[in-house]
Amino acid sequence: MTVAVVLLATALVIVVALLAAAGAGKLARMDGATYPAALTRAAVTFAAVITLTATVASVYTTLLT
Repeated sequence: MTVAVVLLATALVIVVALLAAAGAGKLARMDGATYPAALTRAAVTFAAVITLTATVASVYTTLLT
């Protein structure tokens, strides 16, 4: 049961990160950025979402144990 919850939570985080990255890339292109610049913004957004999630999970782990 615990493994399933962890896998589902991980999948959800990845989907949210991909959606945020796609949105950032699209907004960058609409703003007139070149394709490499838009891809860079999308990658930075993806990394930021993953990093924020890892930080929040670490804080929760510290508080709950």
